[in-house]
Amino acid sequence: MPELVPIGTAAAAFVPAPITDAEAGAMFRAGVNLFARWNLSDAEAAILLDTAPRTFSRWKSGAPARLGRDQKARLSNLMGIHKALRIIFRDPERSYDWVRRPNRAFGMRTALEVMLGGDLADIMRVRRYLDAERGG
Repeated sequence: MPELVPIGTAAAAFVPAPITDAEAGAMFRAGVNLFARWNLSDAEAAILLDTAPRTFSRWKSGAPARLGRDQKARLSNLMGIHKALRIIFRDPERSYDWVRRPNRAFGMRTALEVMLGGDLADIMRVRRYLDAERGG
């Protein structure tokens, strides 16, 4: 007769792994492409990344300098927004246009207007909304 063997069911402690500089560089390059699809100016992109417009322009033309923890978090959330939009909308153009459309959830402001508030929390607010909408 088979014997029942107990297995451990306790979840391992969550230990967040920091975003490496290589990962941040890849996210930055993807972010530059995303900002172009969203038709952002360099000044708007700089606000999203919490840096000076001249610094963003310099980073965009070459390799970005070392990105700080806050900037890595901003990029991670922006990539999450992009992913959620691509899941929600089958048509890529609709996903790119969505950020500029007024939304009742944001008091008829656009997601871009919310994100351009400048705080990481503003970007996270849009991401949380989209994650809830897509059921994730």
